Amino acid sequence: MDITDRLLRSQVHVLANEAFHRHLISGYGDGEYADQYQIVYQGKPRHLPLEQARAFLSTLISLNSCKTQV
Repeated sequence: MDITDRLLRSQVHVLANEAFHRHLISGYGDGEYADQYQIVYQGKPRHLPLEQARAFLSTLISLNSCKTQV
């Protein structure tokens, strides 16, 4: 795993932690494969590529932030 992958994984982990503490997801962690991340959303574990996981979590947090500001 190169430095770019480690940085991306770190970003995904930070986003997942934030989403977890906001109660948007119920679990997260490294996936079975090095290029995946597991996110438990609506009770179902999802194994996503790191880029997809980052986009999913960013969108989820952003949408939740918009709802709480209204």
